[in-house]
Amino acid sequence: MTPSKLTAALFALMLASPLVAQDAPPLQQRVAATLAEAAPGTRFGLVVTTDDGREIIAVNPDQRFIPASNTKIFTTATAFATLSGLDQPDADGGTAVRLEPSGKGAPDLVLEGRGDAFLSSAADCTSDCLATLADAVAARTRVVHDVRGDDSLYPNQRWGAGMSWNNIPTRSGTATSALTLDDNELPLRVTPGAVGAKPLVDLSPYYNVFNTAVTVATGKTDLEFDRAANGKLVSLSGTIAAGAKPEILLLGIDEPALHAAWTFKQMLEARGVRVTGTVTARHRPLSPTDDPAIRKGAPAPRPPREPVLAQLTPPPLAQDLTLINKVSQNLHAELMLRRIGRRNGSGSIADGAAEVRAMLERAGVPRTAYDFSDGSGMSSYNRVAPRGVAILLRWIAGQPWGAAYRATLPIAGVDGTLSKRFIGTTLERKLFAKTGTLNASSALSGYMTGRSGRTLIFSAYANDMPEGTSATGLIDRALELIAAEN
Repeated sequence: MTPSKLTAALFALMLASPLVAQDAPPLQQRVAATLAEAAPGTRFGLVVTTDDGREIIAVNPDQRFIPASNTKIFTTATAFATLSGLDQPDADGGTAVRLEPSGKGAPDLVLEGRGDAFLSSAADCTSDCLATLADAVAARTRVVHDVRGDDSLYPNQRWGAGMSWNNIPTRSGTATSALTLDDNELPLRVTPGAVGAKPLVDLSPYYNVFNTAVTVATGKTDLEFDRAANGKLVSLSGTIAAGAKPEILLLGIDEPALHAAWTFKQMLEARGVRVTGTVTARHRPLSPTDDPAIRKGAPAPRPPREPVLAQLTPPPLAQDLTLINKVSQNLHAELMLRRIGRRNGSGSIADGAAEVRAMLERAGVPRTAYDFSDGSGMSSYNRVAPRGVAILLRWIAGQPWGAAYRATLPIAGVDGTLSKRFIGTTLERKLFAKTGTLNASSALSGYMTGRSGRTLIFSAYANDMPEGTSATGLIDRALELIAAEN
């Protein structure tokens, strides 16, 4: 080949696709450019690594972000790491009922909460049913004095620090209690009335409704409700279209033990059991001894266990862990944190947080990479760093239970909170991650399969988005870009 022909061949080779790829900006720059499309003030954190820990992308990796429901990653992983028999029926956690002397003839009836998240009063209930306990009482006695809901297994911490007050009336912020019934929420059914008139409302008489809503001829349904903390008057406002289907609003419950006892009383009376006293609740106040830092190794307080008339057996905790991560169930996550905290402590939030910290130390996550005030992510005090989350996720993948844990995560375009994301992209069915949304916070952390077929570990956060804007789509696009080139 002549020198001129050799030069021409080399020039043609330089113009081929490999050089075009080299001329493209580095992946880190293209990811940064994608995220830069967010509204001004939005702050991002993103870390993507290979399954052996090599970092591919790092954007503000050690800055701390509000994780929202990514907090559940830590709670559920700690359960996998510390609790045994997750795949077995929860023999220890079932709600029980017992009789106590009242000094007034008929015995008091105590409904004892053991941390069960699945207790149901539904008419069609077939498993873990409150009706089963009512049947047991009716078979034993026809009259009782007081009906008492007892949630003293855990200290009385219905909300973690940093819970926004406006979430408390809703199902997202419903109170946590060792005695939980129907997810501690009540459905309010709103049906259109005549145009210009109030809609019809259907709600358990446990609450009262102040209804100022209006039925309108056309337009969208826009209903709102509010309730003072620990109050029982629900204010309903807004509009519902005359031709609209009934709207179901789910209200939170502030006194779960009292509500469970109140519901149990209705069930007993329906079975011919006469209640001569009142409906009350028994709590255990939070004390300094519920803090492991104060106990300094001393045994945690534990209420004595009395003989019971009957006790339920809830489904395996593994079922609950899947529910928590797939649909981001806040109450169940809080109950799981307390269950974890009772392993070596009293079931307090502080005891649960101590177990999470111990796991993170074993995983090699820097202490500066996290702070938690609850188990669900509803607290605005929680903070995590993306690099620390990625370290944890890699450690989880290497545990004997790592595959089972990954199976609890939502799958892109398939189920849970990711059922409508990544549809039609290369990451559909190839991304397994926990979502998170809270105020001006968006999160997504987990595992995805790159174009090469290799597993990538990622943790992505957006905080401080201006009102009316979203960063979720930008996070998704950045992850698609990274997966396409790895």
